[in-house]
Amino acid sequence: MQKHTQIYLDSFGLDKSDNNSFVPSEISSKRAVDIHHIIGRGKKGEDRIENLMALTRDEHQDYGDEKDYMVLLLKIHQRFLDLNDIPYNEGYFNFYINKYQNQTGLKDVKKI
Repeated sequence: MQKHTQIYLDSFGLDKSDNNSFVPSEISSKRAVDIHHIIGRGKKGEDRIENLMALTRDEHQDYGDEKDYMVLLLKIHQRFLDLNDIPYNEGYFNFYINKYQNQTGLKDVKKI
């Protein structure tokens, strides 16, 4: 199992040994098959819960690496963490939401 998948499952208290456990997409609530790095991989795309989001394959392909969707994905993910009482670093979200709002001009995306 990849490190980022392990981090995601651990954060939500999901059983890593059960390959049939249901992990919902954070967008549609359908069965997620991918744990997506919202900010990408590498130096900036850290393996931390703030940057890891469960998605279906179609959602991953449609929204995964599109800069115009970054603010929306970050806000959806932050809300999902809130709803599930998962602790996170709010400063991480504030930094990247502001960064991508400035880069894309999508300043009117309101808090979900």
